[in-house]
Amino acid sequence: MKQGKRPTRKQKELIGQQKIGNQFLNPEKWLVRQLSGNDVLLIHRVSGKTRKLELINN
Repeated sequence: MKQGKRPTRKQKELIGQQKIGNQFLNPEKWLVRQLSGNDVLLIHRVSGKTRKLELINN
């Protein structure tokens, strides 16, 4: 299994803007596993759960 890398400052800003229910994601608890086009695959540091984010450039 691939290891995740720490997100860059720009990626942290994008992760922090993602909302689940009424809470935002904490970028300090997520690692970037894969970047592909407009998608980012994240891994949670503790639980190991994965999440796919779609990046939209305005």
